[in-house]
Amino acid sequence: MHHLRAVEAIVVQGSLLKAAAVLGVSQPALTKNLQELEEILQQRLFDRLPRGVRPTEAGELFAKVGRRILAELRRLDEELDRISGEGGIVAVGTLPVAATGVLPGALTQLKAQHPHLRVRLEQGRTEDLLPKLAAGEIELIVGRLYEPSLPDGFLREPLWEEPISILARYDHPFFHLTQVSAEALRNYDLVLPTVSQRVGQEIEAFLTALALEPAASLRSSSYGFIREMLHGTDMISAMPRLMMAGDLLRGTLRVVPLPNFAPPRPAGIIRPRGVDLTLAAQAFLDALRSHVEEIGQRGLVDITKIYN
Repeated sequence: MHHLRAVEAIVVQGSLLKAAAVLGVSQPALTKNLQELEEILQQRLFDRLPRGVRPTEAGELFAKVGRRILAELRRLDEELDRISGEGGIVAVGTLPVAATGVLPGALTQLKAQHPHLRVRLEQGRTEDLLPKLAAGEIELIVGRLYEPSLPDGFLREPLWEEPISILARYDHPFFHLTQVSAEALRNYDLVLPTVSQRVGQEIEAFLTALALEPAASLRSSSYGFIREMLHGTDMISAMPRLMMAGDLLRGTLRVVPLPNFAPPRPAGIIRPRGVDLTLAAQAFLDALRSHVEEIGQRGLVDITKIYN
């Protein structure tokens, strides 16, 4: 087991020194561990570089299989927890919009229904999470469903839409206009989220379609800051509306009713094809579906027409 974890850490960190720090051992001890393993396998697992190390073909293979073994052992641990009455664990990867938009409500439902079930969340980009899904480190990914450039064997199940929308506080002057139009939006300053390149490009295209100028907008990576600006000023924002799902459900923010200039943005789950979910993962998925349906019934996303 310590050989498996050592190789995984070295591959991820690309350096014996950094891997040793992550593992909590000295570099000489980790080097000795690696040398022992290479002697057992009669294979060189890493090429030493001027700065760091690079896995050989054998090293990549060992790390790939090692991840699967470690993932299966974690799954065994979780199933043993479940049958012993401790509820089990589900490991979920999440994209940022889903993490702030749908997961809080879904996890609240899950906790109420399965108080002893534990959830391990890992947030990241799709391209970072897919290798972990393939290795079994996480059981599913929640968030925006992007079409893969090449078939990857994963099952993508759409559950909701994440439309780019204009958001403003519930009593914004815009909502008191007798005639709602995109032109009227140009009278108000923008505060925009700093998001991933993909989402950022979609927001820019949406604003261009509305003939709004995003260049002079205020931008922030802090959702808390954007919320304060929206609630306390006449500023407006453009973002996937579920980023502010809690405020929209509470009624303190509203979606500006405009024609939909943005293309469909399906979101849902990604999971390995042909692999059964654990009972803990199925319970999580049931809670997610229930919460998303509730959001849809309150008008924030269109679910029943599209996917049910």
